[in-house]
Amino acid sequence: TYTVRIDQNKVGKRLDRTLADNWSTLSRNRIKILMESGCVLRDDGHPLTDPSAKARFGDVITLEVPPPKPAKPSPQNIPLNIIYEDKHLIVVDKPAGLVVHPSAGHRNGTLVNALLYHCDGQLSGIGGVSRPGIVHRLDKDTSGLLVASKNDISHQGLSEQFARHDIERAYKALVWGIPVPNLGTVSGNIGRSPRNRKKMAVVKRGGKAAITHYRTLDKFGTLAALVECRLETGRTHQIRVHMSSIGHSVIGDPLYGGGIRRCPG
Repeated sequence: TYTVRIDQNKVGKRLDRTLADNWSTLSRNRIKILMESGCVLRDDGHPLTDPSAKARFGDVITLEVPPPKPAKPSPQNIPLNIIYEDKHLIVVDKPAGLVVHPSAGHRNGTLVNALLYHCDGQLSGIGGVSRPGIVHRLDKDTSGLLVASKNDISHQGLSEQFARHDIERAYKALVWGIPVPNLGTVSGNIGRSPRNRKKMAVVKRGGKAAITHYRTLDKFGTLAALVECRLETGRTHQIRVHMSSIGHSVIGDPLYGGGIRRCPG
């Protein structure tokens, strides 16, 4: 939301130019489009839709910038490793490096693009235009099984099962060091890190409750271990955050301390 009061030195100038001069983060052309869309209002509620209108002294003008509309992804012929498929759902083995659904930095080449091509219009619309059929997600660099629904009934049913924790999710990860004890539970609310807004963290206040159960499957000397993590909740970066919080970050994870370490001695 942007607001400006027209003072004496702006009177008589084109309104779109006046607003652009005042709001440097918006181009004149962008303001013109927003005016013609009815997003610029005078304080009496009157929409200012003519960019060439003259600025009037004392007017208080407000611009409400609407949220961006998600782009509708297009089908793309991307190979899929399909584990199971029927008329209701499809299960794929997502490789590391593949983004699940389109976002600002990944408009194409996502799992959704691939599913739209393979399923040819059979994905549930509950997830919206940017994530049709998607019931859950995996991080870009995480590989594993992901289920997508082909109709709204299966989407609703799967979503309810995930919410009730009827579906168990188990992940394997290589972590630095050997967890002690070998079997344990990590609990702690996860929220945006106050030190780095790109990271999540275990926070003392706020955040969302998160519980991860882990068990050690194999040990590689004292340097690393293969662990299995089972989630009671599904928070952003949950395994990476929780394992890092107990001093055993995932190997190769640059965001949560998974850099290369030398063997002792």
